[in-house]
Amino acid sequence: MNTSIVLVDDHKIMRDGLRNILEDEKNIEIIGEADNGRDAVKLILETEPDIAIMDIGLPEMNGVEATRQIVKEKPNVKIIALSMHYDMQFVSGMIKAGAKGYLLKDCAGSELITAIKAVSKNNTYICQDITNTLIDDLSKAQSVEYVGDDSVLTNRENEILQLLTEGKTTKQIAQDLFISVKTVEAHRTNIMHKLDIKNLPELTKYAIRKGITSLDK
Repeated sequence: MNTSIVLVDDHKIMRDGLRNILEDEKNIEIIGEADNGRDAVKLILETEPDIAIMDIGLPEMNGVEATRQIVKEKPNVKIIALSMHYDMQFVSGMIKAGAKGYLLKDCAGSELITAIKAVSKNNTYICQDITNTLIDDLSKAQSVEYVGDDSVLTNRENEILQLLTEGKTTKQIAQDLFISVKTVEAHRTNIMHKLDIKNLPELTKYAIRKGITSLDK
């Protein structure tokens, strides 16, 4: 029986590379691709693949929030994060959101296959480099700011925060989320009040620091 997979990354060259690796494997079938978090959620909820390989730094909706929404609606879909980030906040964010695996983008193709096989058996797979980093962080007793659950913002507020800091207008956000302009404005006011932030540049700095968005989006 084939393992169905959806690829989620905003860089086509990355998706093409993953496709080339996986199409050489028996019993693996790629059934779809998405280049942003919002489309990824829609595609995965519709197609219900066995596994989604998910980037974290996605436009429209970051990989942490996309994973959270997918796992909530379709808990049988396994998410493997594939990211450039070593930082504990990103690893923790994805695992808390429900991801079953975490790999770095410079990993070998063979490790990706190993992760897919492990996750298919309902095991968790974290690459060795990340494991070493986590152990090192813990041994140094570093204070780490995690993405997601520890935020003072709700999931919806984090979602709107990302869209705001990506340059979307209030009207565009309202259309994207199927809510009213007044609701978006209310969320924006609540976000700034909760964070004690007065302007968009400072809001953007916060979003980058928390891993909600990134400079290249």
